[in-house]
Amino acid sequence: MPSSVDFSGRPFHFIGIGGIGMSALAYILAKRKLPVYGSDIKSSRITQRLQAMGAHIFWRQDASNFELFQTAPNDFSGVGPSPDKAVPAAVGSRIGSSVTTARVLAVNGNGKAAKSVPELPQVVCSTAIHPANAEYRAALDLGCPIFHRSDLLAALIEDYYSIAVAGTHGKTTTSSSIGFMLMAAGLDPTIVVGGEVNAWEGNARLGESPYLVAEADESDGSLVKLTAKIGVVTNVELDHPDHYDSLDQVIETFQVFAKNCQTLVGCIDDPIVKDRLQPSISYSLQPDRGADYTVDEVEYRSDCTKARVWERGALLGEMQLKLLGKHNLSNALAAVAVGRLLGLEFAAIASAMAGFEGASRRFEVRGCHNNILFVDDYAHHPSEIRVTLAAARLRIEDSAQSLTSEEKHPNPKPGRVVAIFQPHRYSRTLSFLSEFAESFEDADLVVVTDIYSAGEANLGQINGHKVADLIAKTGQQVVYQPSLENAGKFLNETLQPGDLALFLSAGNLNQIIPEVMAFYEKADVAG
Repeated sequence: MPSSVDFSGRPFHFIGIGGIGMSALAYILAKRKLPVYGSDIKSSRITQRLQAMGAHIFWRQDASNFELFQTAPNDFSGVGPSPDKAVPAAVGSRIGSSVTTARVLAVNGNGKAAKSVPELPQVVCSTAIHPANAEYRAALDLGCPIFHRSDLLAALIEDYYSIAVAGTHGKTTTSSSIGFMLMAAGLDPTIVVGGEVNAWEGNARLGESPYLVAEADESDGSLVKLTAKIGVVTNVELDHPDHYDSLDQVIETFQVFAKNCQTLVGCIDDPIVKDRLQPSISYSLQPDRGADYTVDEVEYRSDCTKARVWERGALLGEMQLKLLGKHNLSNALAAVAVGRLLGLEFAAIASAMAGFEGASRRFEVRGCHNNILFVDDYAHHPSEIRVTLAAARLRIEDSAQSLTSEEKHPNPKPGRVVAIFQPHRYSRTLSFLSEFAESFEDADLVVVTDIYSAGEANLGQINGHKVADLIAKTGQQVVYQPSLENAGKFLNETLQPGDLALFLSAGNLNQIIPEVMAFYEKADVAG
């Protein structure tokens, strides 16, 4: 972790400030009253939120963006947070000094400040920024300090009593639930996650306490930079074949992260976490595995999940979640372990978990029209698709049983689970092709679109049609719709009352949800 990230007032400039990870960090800095600048190619709810806080955003990624920093005097008024405001006392005490000025003063021979001269910003970029990017090249040529997004996160983690949540799956939900739990318990944490959460109206929150909860991403190997007080690992799989050549390389990255954390909390239902990481505090959904935290008397229902929670053989009490499925119960158990490590009473933990509604695009119900439920989910790995579809199947079947018990329908026909799947990245799709084909057993109908490239070049080895054909060979009913427009039209013709339409994508598939819902909303009104 570089020690040269400057929190004393030097401006920050984010190339690609609207990204989910970049914007969270920009938000924290802006809330600290540091001068924040950035660039992106289009406006969004996230960038509008940053602008409302005073961030100056250029709507192009171009070398000319740095001209603002090369004109003397460098007056930041009107284009960013005021550089002369001090950060809140609680934050200032942690970073060692308050923010005083975003300018460098040239000193004359008498030791007096002569004039204000420009100061180049600290430039932050992510792995998504190509080395040939014109703005990035200009930053290099000017000699700006350049940091990867993970360098800035690592510096913030070092600055707090930090809980860093890692894992191939579940890290957004787990980190968000831990952050929500600390908020509910009055611990006022700072939070940086990879999804938007209604409880703090975005993907980040600045608190006044020493605690920080951060989602720790392994996708580009930068996980090794993080040194948290408490580390959490939910599971370990190969998910990014564009960066890793093998599962062993992924494991090595997590092993470095585990060693860098003072205390490691891990799920021993995952054999890699259990045997290769050997967490000091463990949790499991299986009572016979000897974990520090486990559950019994579990009820997986369509409207909630219930379980009794045990701590090292002692019953803590019952926990109820709004989130569905085994994977979310496991994520909640990680939060219990962290809460207890921080000295929280179980009653406070259980109360918080009962109120947590999850992060956006994690089985997010977008609406119900013409008795069709529309759900948006970020699942894009075979393991994620399986557990998400299992939760959808549970909801459909439980709804049918409810109708029977109320004697509204003596033999109700369950609705269908309609999975609309947009494969994400050519490299991932090709590497896990057979696993994807076998991931849709809980779907009654699968609609496959073309692959979302996420910036990868198409080498012609794989496409959505091939994915659909392989899924069909497993016996599933599959339809290929090459474009989002085609998929939307097909859904308008196909969905039936009682269906659960589950949109599975880390790309832009969810853009069609409002249009499809609007179509069935008209049918609802007409009926």
